[in-house]
Amino acid sequence: MELERYLINEVYEDNHLLVVEKPVNLPSQADATGDPDLLSILKQHLKVKYDKPGNVYLGLVHRLDRPVGGVMVFAKTSKAAARLSEQIQQHIFEKNYLAVVHGTPAKRNAQLEHFLRKDPIKNKVTVFSKPVSQSKQAILDYQVLEVVNDLSLVSINLRTGRSHQIRAQLAAIGHPLYGDQKYGDHLSKVGEQLALWSVKIKFKHPVKEEQLAFESNPPACYPWLEFSYLSRE
Repeated sequence: MELERYLINEVYEDNHLLVVEKPVNLPSQADATGDPDLLSILKQHLKVKYDKPGNVYLGLVHRLDRPVGGVMVFAKTSKAAARLSEQIQQHIFEKNYLAVVHGTPAKRNAQLEHFLRKDPIKNKVTVFSKPVSQSKQAILDYQVLEVVNDLSLVSINLRTGRSHQIRAQLAAIGHPLYGDQKYGDHLSKVGEQLALWSVKIKFKHPVKEEQLAFESNPPACYPWLEFSYLSRE
């Protein structure tokens, strides 16, 4: 019932993993707002589903920003969490996103490399072209899939998993995401939903060793509906 209440779709579950579709505007984990969060909801769901006493273990191995929706995997054991985290560190855990950005990037296919430094008080990162104190390297590949009016549908493959990476890097090249109040406030209007979606994750099962891939489609609403690419089968 908890999953239905918060519009969380369960994609896959076994003894080691739980894969779900995160709704937009739900924090991945508890934060200063005190609002309900995905990790806590899923722990309660497993506790009730399996009638478990005490606390339920569920490892958060990667995050999505609060306004971002899409597919996520959680680890049901500490061994699975450690092995998935290792895959992320080794850059063999694939994370693919779709985004709608303002304007059209000059290069239809490109790799972006920047250095990001986060201000934890403002919860915002600053983008640099070269390493600076306390900055972390951020790399992504993008491909422009379709352009409609002054909006572009972009496919993104994350090479690193930095906080606000996609939003900050695309804004840095002059193409902030639709609805991004933090990095594109000069173009986005209050109330617009950030157009960034986790469409696919691919990784090796932490125990069975087989390759797993899970996908999730963006919601059927503006601005996603503007692009015929998303209606293809």
